[in-house]
Amino acid sequence: MTKPPPDLGTPTTFVLLRHGETPLTPQKRFSGSGGSDPTLSDAGRHQAERVATALAPRVPRTGRTGRSGLAGLAGLGTVEAVVSSPLARCRETAQPVAARLGLDVRIEDGLRETDFGAWEGLTFAEVRERHPDDLNAWLGSPAAEPTGGGESFEAVAQRVAEARDNLLAAHAGRTVLLVSHVTPIKTLVRLALGAPPESLFRMELSAASLSAVAYYADGNASVRLLNDTSALR
Repeated sequence: MTKPPPDLGTPTTFVLLRHGETPLTPQKRFSGSGGSDPTLSDAGRHQAERVATALAPRVPRTGRTGRSGLAGLAGLGTVEAVVSSPLARCRETAQPVAARLGLDVRIEDGLRETDFGAWEGLTFAEVRERHPDDLNAWLGSPAAEPTGGGESFEAVAQRVAEARDNLLAAHAGRTVLLVSHVTPIKTLVRLALGAPPESLFRMELSAASLSAVAYYADGNASVRLLNDTSALR
């Protein structure tokens, strides 16, 4: 007779929220941690409020069952903590969500976006025109840095993994909302899947989208949601 699977207990779940739009987002400009630190645009603030409204039914003190207004988040548990990148666009996105949930926002530096060096504020086409060799190297190797001493994807993955491990230890068995950026969120998904670094270029992550990863006691992880924008519709 086949033995039943082991009881791994309640997983620790990270609900991953990309920040709302900034003025640079629709222009598709590199916007990392080494640039101007833009705030949300009016559209971005509206997106943050929409996500906050969708997550509001998960507030524990309402006496409800913890179900979210988002069908994709059903079964992920009640959000018990909110953690944000230190950059302004994430803190602005996190604040209305945390207020609706009745929680404080904790800052985690490891969730900040990549430092894109001299590429900050430029479009992909502008970088290709001005720094073609550096761009090709960056696209071909996770160890390559952007022009001007920015961060490699390898370096970002190391600090994101360290932040992940610290948060898992601090919030074992709980559901935590992490408000971050494209590269850190894609990195968390990539690491959960055991996918190669080039998979970062094969994921779409919209502004104010939600993703989710569940982490189990045996060290395995499961991607539960990716790029869900239903809260914005």
